[in-house]
Amino acid sequence: MPDPVPESRTISKRKTRLSLVWVVPIVAALAGTWVTVARILAEGPKIEITLKTAEGLEAGKTKLRYNGVDVGDVTEVRLTDDHKHVVATAQMATHTEGFLVEDTHFWVVRPRVSGASISGLGTLISGAYIGMEIGESKTSRRKFEALDAPPVVTSDVQGRYFELESGDLGSLETGTPIFFRRLQVGQVVSYELAQDGLSFKIKVFVDAPYDQYVNPNTRFWHASGIDLSLSASGLSVQTQSVLSILVGGVAFETPATGPVLPPAEAEARFTLFDNREKAFRPAARDPQTYVLIFHESLRGLTVGAPVEFRGIPVGEVADYSARVDARTFQFIASVTVRLDPQRFGVGVGDLPPGQDLEVVRRSLIDSLVTHGVRAQLQTGSLITGSRFVSFDFFANPPPARVDWAARPPELPTIPGELQGMETRIANIIKKLDEVPIKGVVDDLRKAITQVDGTLTSARGALDNAGTLVAPGSPLSTQMENTLQELSRAAQALRVLVDYLERHPESLIRGKGDDK
Repeated sequence: MPDPVPESRTISKRKTRLSLVWVVPIVAALAGTWVTVARILAEGPKIEITLKTAEGLEAGKTKLRYNGVDVGDVTEVRLTDDHKHVVATAQMATHTEGFLVEDTHFWVVRPRVSGASISGLGTLISGAYIGMEIGESKTSRRKFEALDAPPVVTSDVQGRYFELESGDLGSLETGTPIFFRRLQVGQVVSYELAQDGLSFKIKVFVDAPYDQYVNPNTRFWHASGIDLSLSASGLSVQTQSVLSILVGGVAFETPATGPVLPPAEAEARFTLFDNREKAFRPAARDPQTYVLIFHESLRGLTVGAPVEFRGIPVGEVADYSARVDARTFQFIASVTVRLDPQRFGVGVGDLPPGQDLEVVRRSLIDSLVTHGVRAQLQTGSLITGSRFVSFDFFANPPPARVDWAARPPELPTIPGELQGMETRIANIIKKLDEVPIKGVVDDLRKAITQVDGTLTSARGALDNAGTLVAPGSPLSTQMENTLQELSRAAQALRVLVDYLERHPESLIRGKGDDK
């Protein structure tokens, strides 16, 4: 039996599952993924900033800067859905997550002139960019609303904010300087109209260490322009600096007298006065309201005009209005004044025990009125025509008394100097009108005719007298004899005077025998 032939089988070659052809694409894909992830991790967060306008902004070119360092790029600029605002999408740099918190602020830096400051001039060459101020909050944020203007004071500046209240904004603007003893120590941050529309709220910032000089007794006032005053010492010109003349300013100072108070708290409120004089004028203590009736023009009198008693300020004008007397239908002017009784010398400390202060004040007013005190309008400045109310003693004024039942009580007045002068001139003119000028002229003509006749008669008498006194005439002889008698009488009188000078005792003893 033949040997069995071995069975042959075909053995297939083992193939690898991954071809070398696919290695390169896979490696490239992995590298690309790694680069993408690395780039995403390195780019930083994206934010959205809402602005009113996109002026000066350009996607791909506009930068975000903090302290002059680029921290991001604007990648897209688009309108909001309501087409009223602009949204700028920005790609921030890596490690900027800590910058994007609740109180972080953004604004567009452009060339800007505000108050005394000029900023953003570098953008004339480099173009506008978005500036930012990093907040201190711990809450993260990705959507922001840009400020309309750069903040006047950044968070890294030491100092304190205060709030001023004024009825008039004057020349104040954002960035207006604040002065302390003519040294610039701060600036106006912002201002807004109060809800009642009667005043302005002005926010100011005072740099450290000068903020320690602001205490609850500090006075603030407008220091804009030049303050001119004319007094007995001459013309006085006051200004804080040339800068305050050009752009205005606010000054503050603390009175040297009075208690030493600790520095005021941040955000403390103060009144902003019109000038330094009003700022340091003592405030009225328990002011009393009175009304004054004048029968003359009030031109030049304003609310706030001073009320003086013999040159001493005792109050101010609170209001004035026109009235018509219902009985006589005569026009009168009513002036309401507020007076400080303590400036008249009636103080709470001077009150005797057991007496009512109001009774003492009324007694004082009654006594002053009885002794001739009256209110009068006077001119304070011939240049401006401003007027004020003056109380003074007048000789023999019309009798008056105060009706304390009226509200407010009425104090007696007397015509002003100008009105009195006009009245006197009017009386003189009236008297001149009453003089019969025509009759006086006729009488003068008659008198002149009579004088002419008298002169003619006198001339004839003189001619006759020349004939009477001719030499050898009887009248001439009589006149010569009379002159001789007068000469002898004069000689005897001289002898008598000479004797009396030598013997004055003869007036008593008589004339004795001459030796």
